[in-house]
Amino acid sequence: MTTQTPTTARPAGAARPARPAGAGTGAGAAQHRWLRFAVRRSGRLLVSLWVLVTAAFLMIHLVPGDPVRASLGPTASAELVAARRESLGLDQPLWVQYATYLRDLLTGDLGTSFGSQLPVADTIAQRLPATATLALLAFLVAVLVAVPVGVAVAVATRRGRAPRTELGFASTSVFLATIPDFLLAVALVWVFGVTLGWLPIAGQDGAASFVLPVLALAVGPAAVLARIVRVEMLAVLETDYVRTARAKRLPPSAVHLGHALPNAVTASLTLGGLLLGQLVAGTVLVESVFAWPGLGSTIVESILAKDYPLVQGTVLVYGVGVLIVNTLVDVALAVLDPRSTIGES
Repeated sequence: MTTQTPTTARPAGAARPARPAGAGTGAGAAQHRWLRFAVRRSGRLLVSLWVLVTAAFLMIHLVPGDPVRASLGPTASAELVAARRESLGLDQPLWVQYATYLRDLLTGDLGTSFGSQLPVADTIAQRLPATATLALLAFLVAVLVAVPVGVAVAVATRRGRAPRTELGFASTSVFLATIPDFLLAVALVWVFGVTLGWLPIAGQDGAASFVLPVLALAVGPAAVLARIVRVEMLAVLETDYVRTARAKRLPPSAVHLGHALPNAVTASLTLGGLLLGQLVAGTVLVESVFAWPGLGSTIVESILAKDYPLVQGTVLVYGVGVLIVNTLVDVALAVLDPRSTIGES
């Protein structure tokens, strides 16, 4: 005779046993957190882009006087000025001009240059690679110099050691960080180009022509970044996990580079992104000093020539570049440190 194991029947409509609190919700909470971060950051980017586009549009309308008259010169006839205004759509109501401007931007049409009569998008596409290369090289040089120097000074001056080294580093970095890029560029031209004749001082012709512009852009950001790296390293070197690594008798290089440096990168990465945006903007004056064939010299020339469509286009490119850099930095911070404010909010 078979004996059946008795089972307890659950009454119809009875609720199922409750799952333990928090079970299976960790992954879902993390996904919602990242989704909120993505939505919020995308919204901020779109609003910033709209403000930038609107400011670039209003630029030509806020300039005192008639921009068309200024570009054609005082001797241009009234009929020519009126015809040019009509061809540019400047005789239409402001809201119509704004709607047309947004429509053209969505199709990649940045207008036509007053001076060259060429599409602004073509001019920017021709000049942008030179500026981007210059800014990226300067950023790499700044990082490759600042990180080792900041780490070395932090290790040497930890707990008040080597006060002369600390004083010399602080004085030198503050001095270099306060020198304007264009003034440093002029000094480099005079010393290494005019006096010593070691390096070319104008144009883009071979690897040697990159040295002075890159130095002029990289020195100030490298000094600022080195100070931040030192401060962050000093804080990390006093943490418990670094003390534990020392107690395990690990080599100093493993302690400093394997344990301390990765945890000191977060604040340095934030500043590094801001410095990259600053480098992009700093190319405007530095390119003018070195006659560099990039967007920096283009925007200066277009301002002097009152070529407002070209000014609008280059301002948009610079602004979009800075916004993209800042967004990438925020995303990198959230990936590297999900517990940070960016990752949790």
